[in-house]
This record gives sequence, C-alpha cells and structure tokens, in this order.
Amino acid sequence: MFAGLARFVVRHPWWTIVAWLAAAVVIIAFSPKLTTESDQGEFLPSGYESVQAAELASDAFPQQAEASSLIVVQRSDGGQITPQDSAKIAEAAKALTAENYPTVRGFVTGPEAVAPNKSIQLINVPMEMASGAEAQDQSQAIKDLREKLPEVLGSGLEAKVGGDIAMFVDNEDSFTQSFALITIATFALIIGLILLIFRAPLAAILPIIVIIATEQMSMGLIGAASKVLDFSGDDSLQIILTIVLFGVGADYYLFLLFRYRERLRAGVERKEALIQAVERVGEVITSAAAAIAATFVVLMLASFGIFAAWGPSLAIGVLVMGITSLTVFPALLSVLGTAVFWPSKAWKKEPKGTVSTKLGALVGKRPAIVALAAAAVMIALATGVFGFKSNYDFQSSFPQDTESAQAIKDMQKGFPAGQTRPVEVMVQSTDGQPLTKAELDAFGQEAKSLPGVGGVGPAELGEDPSVGRVNLLLDGNPVSNESINMVKDELNPAVHDIAPEGTKVYVGGEAAIYADINKVVNRDLSVILPVAGVLIALILLVLLRSVVAPLYLVPAVLLGFAATLGSAVFVFQGLLGEPGEIFHLPIMLYLFVLAIGTDYNILMTARLREEAKEGHEPRKAAALAVQHGGPTVAAAGLILAGTFSVMLLASVSMLQQMGFSIALGIALSAFVMAIFLVPGVTALLGHRAWWPGRMGPKEPASGPVDPVEDQYAPSGTRS
Repeated sequence: MFAGLARFVVRHPWWTIVAWLAAAVVIIAFSPKLTTESDQGEFLPSGYESVQAAELASDAFPQQAEASSLIVVQRSDGGQITPQDSAKIAEAAKALTAENYPTVRGFVTGPEAVAPNKSIQLINVPMEMASGAEAQDQSQAIKDLREKLPEVLGSGLEAKVGGDIAMFVDNEDSFTQSFALITIATFALIIGLILLIFRAPLAAILPIIVIIATEQMSMGLIGAASKVLDFSGDDSLQIILTIVLFGVGADYYLFLLFRYRERLRAGVERKEALIQAVERVGEVITSAAAAIAATFVVLMLASFGIFAAWGPSLAIGVLVMGITSLTVFPALLSVLGTAVFWPSKAWKKEPKGTVSTKLGALVGKRPAIVALAAAAVMIALATGVFGFKSNYDFQSSFPQDTESAQAIKDMQKGFPAGQTRPVEVMVQSTDGQPLTKAELDAFGQEAKSLPGVGGVGPAELGEDPSVGRVNLLLDGNPVSNESINMVKDELNPAVHDIAPEGTKVYVGGEAAIYADINKVVNRDLSVILPVAGVLIALILLVLLRSVVAPLYLVPAVLLGFAATLGSAVFVFQGLLGEPGEIFHLPIMLYLFVLAIGTDYNILMTARLREEAKEGHEPRKAAALAVQHGGPTVAAAGLILAGTFSVMLLASVSMLQQMGFSIALGIALSAFVMAIFLVPGVTALLGHRAWWPGRMGPKEPASGPVDPVEDQYAPSGTRS
C-alpha cells in the first residue's frame, strides 16, 4: 500500500498539492466553528451533587450573577470604617451603578458588607459571563472602574478591585506573553534545530508553513465533528491542538527527511530515494498517528467533559497531520528535490564517528547494562508518584503583586478567606411545605459550628419558596487541598446530618465542584490508562507482527508516564515546597508524554525490526537502529522538549509546572527509553522479540567473517 502511495505522490506532486489545497479551502470555508465553555463545572457529569446544587440555584435564583468582582474599601490611614465612611461608600456604589458598565448588574453594599472588625467594607459587583467582544468590554469595564473609584470615593478612602474577572484582567498579559513566547520559541526551535542539522533554510521553513495550514484544516473538521458528536471544547483546546500538531508534524517531517537523506547517501536516484523513504517511514508514521489518535479517542471514555471533548478533537488533528505527512510533505520534497538541502552538500556523504554511531556501539556491546541503567533511572523517578497531590488554587499560581491579588489579601483582614467563594448549600423542601426565612436562618446558625466554617452569609429564599440557599464561608482558602478535602470528607456529611426536617440539601460552590472534579479525574485516569495501553499494544502488534514486543514496549511507555509525574512531585512538592501539582497535570502528561512520546518508541522499534529483517544479528541490529534512528529521535525530542521548556520563563507557576514536566517527559521518552531502554531490551531478547515472526540471520557467505559484524556476535559464536 505504501509503495503505491509513495510512487503516486512522488511522481504526481502537483496533483497531490492542488487536491490537498482544494480540500483545505472547502473545509475551512464551510465547516462550522467549535463552541467553547469556560466554566470547569460545566464539564462535570450531572449526577454529581455540586452540579445538582448549581442547577437548583440556577432555577431558584435566575437573576443571580454568573460571575462577580468585588471592591475592597479601607481608610487611607488604616483606621476603622466609620458610619460617615459607610455613607460615602454607599453613595459611591450608587454613582458607579449609574455608569452602566457593560455586563455589570450593579454595585451592592450595606451595613452587612462592613467587616466585624471594621477594617474594610466590601462593594459586591455581580456580573454576567461574557465571551468574544463582550468579554473585551467587560475587561475594559474593570479598567474604567479602577480609574473612576478615586473620584467617587473622595479623600480618606482607598479601594482595590478583585475577584475572578479582575484577576483575569490583571493576568491576561502574563498569559498572552507566555503563549506568545511559546509560539515564537516553537518556530525558533524547529527552524533553528533543522538549520543546525541540515544547514538548509528551505528545509527548516517548510514544516512551519505546512503545519499551520494543517491546523486550520483540522479546526474546520473539528467544528464539523462537534456538531455531529455534540461536544464543545474549553478555551485551552486551541492551544493544546497547536502544540500537538507542531509536535507530531515536526516528528513526521523529520522521520521522512532523515530517511530521504539516508537513501540519497546510499546512492539512490532522488525520485527513487524519496519513494523508498515514503515507503519505509509510511508504516511508521501511520502506526504512530494511529497510536496517538487512539490514545486521544480513549479520552471519550472520560466522565469529565473537557477530556471527552479533547479526545475527538485532538484525534482528528493528529490523523489529518498523518495524512499530510504522507502526501503534502513528500509532494513538496518531490518538487524541490535535493534543492531542499541547499546550500549544504553534507547530504551527499555519510559522516564517520558520529555520536549516534558511538551510542549504537555501546547499546550493541552492553545491552544488559544499558537497559538496566535506563530502567533504574525511570523506576527511581516513578516512585515520586506516590506523593502526588492535586492543587486547584489557580489564583496562587499567578503573580501576587497585582491589584486583584492584593484585594483578596485586604479582604481577609476582616472576612473569612472563603468570603468570595462560599460553599453554597441549597435547601429544598421535600414535604410539600414552603421554606421560611427563619428556618433557613436557624440552619445557618447551626452550620456555623461545622468543620472549617468561618462565617455564614444571609439566608435567601428562591423565587420558588420550596428552595433556599445558605452560604457557608470557609475560614481557609476554599480552593486549597485542605479545604477541598475537608468539604468532601467532613463538611458535606455534616451539612447533610443537620438538614432541616422535611428538606434535602445539596452542597455546591467552587470547593465542592473541585472535590467532585478530583473524583472524576481519578476515575477517568483509572479507565483511560489501561484502555490506552491495550490499544497501543494492538497497534504495535500490527506494526511489528510480534506478540512479544508489545509486552515490554507498553509497560515502558507507562513507566515513562509515571517517571515524569514522579519527577514533577520531587521538584515542585519536594524541592520547591509547593502544596501540589495543578490538578490536570496527569492528563497533560497523558496527552504529550504518553501519546506523543510513543512516536519515538514506534520509530525505534520499527527500525529495530527493519535491521533484523535485513538479517543482522540482534546486537548489531540494535547498534544500527540507534545509529540511524537515534539522530531522528534526538532531533524530534529536542524540538518538542525545548518548546515546552520555554514555559519555565512564564511568570505563571501553573505554566512552569506544565513546561518542566512535559519537557522532561519528552526528553525521557526520546533519550532514555527510545535510545537506550527499548533497543537494549530488544537486543537482549534477540530474535524472540519478534515472535512469531522469523528474523534469523541470513546464511553467512563463504569466506572471511566481517569483523564489524563479528564484534556484536554473542560470546562463544565469534570466529
């Protein structure tokens, strides 16, 4: 199949390019756009209590704000808020309401907004959730509000604006700069490394152009699929897709270009060399794309909606990139020919004494030592997994010198830490009787003594009097590990125990949502990892025609995942003393380390099998596979790991964790597993690694034994 595809694409390059461009134009022009959601709670299954609480609140309080900000007012001299100050603050709230800021529903304050110790007074700012142009207007509203506050408050008072919307405004530049840095670094690394390897500008720029076009086509197909399969993505999907496509696209391009150069150096005519290159790497690229797409599709088994939406989206992108790599890349190389390597002439001759040749010789001569050393490193790092803790406090990962961060600190001078993120307890009558305000107040008074509760907000009756709400204000950070676990294990059961007679309670709010997300993520990983392992094993079985090889390759891949996560625990929780890792780090490692890192193992095992089919003795086959496949793996791994490592320069610690962990995981996959562990184990197993296939050495020719071949012969068989 790949031979026929290779001949057609290489001999009819313009037909291939025009057909691909036509398909891209149609898809981009006519496909619907993917809809996105920003609220993490929107992706939880409906059976979880926090989701049921949110749905009940939405029905009972239809006018409630979907988002909020708050203004923290204090005296400039640090003194207590006086009645005169409160009157000025109330007048300021009225003046701000009259400004009619976009998406702002009003400015609310009163005696209950004065802290018990009178250190501060709050003005609550209920807001509507916004997207697109409205979100820009909302951000501008926060900026305008900050300019207006000194004027409406007058002298003697000062204020800071905080809350989720204000935090987004303050940190938008950090994110924008970080992602711009990542994008620029991706381009620079791909172009710079390919220039370093091939010393050819055209070879370096070519993949950037093709991958960008492929991404646009993929987004069109993802939009169409979202309508058919009824899913929506989150705001991070575009970023993740970009990184995935640049990662696998660069990998597949290098797989092809290295093999093309190798065939040219062997003296094959340029068209025939390209046909042979496509034929030989076609199966590798197809298998790699299929393995990655399969691991992404497995995400559709996830209960958490974000993961379930990522699955088909990323699988579509990888499959489109695989098709592009077997058609557009070869067609362009067919048109350019050896000019793609201009002005360098290094493609004409095989260099001697390279690092990959020496590493290959080491693996071939000492496979047991190499494999054991590589495995020992991976297992040692993997032990860190047992100390893994999730962290849901996104706010703490941002710079703490912003106005929104300072506003929260000022608020905590007079109110519990959970003032802005209460545990929302929804109370619903089950006996047909309407609830009363007195009944809810009594429930709130009793709840004050429950674990972790630092205060109770005013009780509210819904539009339907059979539903009410009591907000419990935690005395600790509501999104810390301690608070989330406390809500899940202690507060939730205690609230249910004191529910008023004839009612049912539902515990909601951000802490409860994250507690449920923790359950869902743990459940999803326990399902996804085994299923993905089975699918990768089946794909390797088809590629290698071997039952034995997948039995050690799949555990090696899973070990790489565990070693990466363990390394993150050692560095961030151990060395840097952070409370935990961002809660979605395991799934990010699944996407970028387990899935994409599989590329390198597939390339190396395919090369090992190819050398074995050529009749080389197992140790010689391992040496040649590392010699010829090592540079490709190293170059691809450096590009992807380097791209993620740039995230360490970001000012957001969440991005730093992701950057370090994923970069290390890719490096372990490429440089430890693919170059040492897998070839070492394969050499040790010998021809048994390819059972039930037969890979025995060719009949030796009569005459003297080749000393190069002889040096890898097992002890006792050498001449």
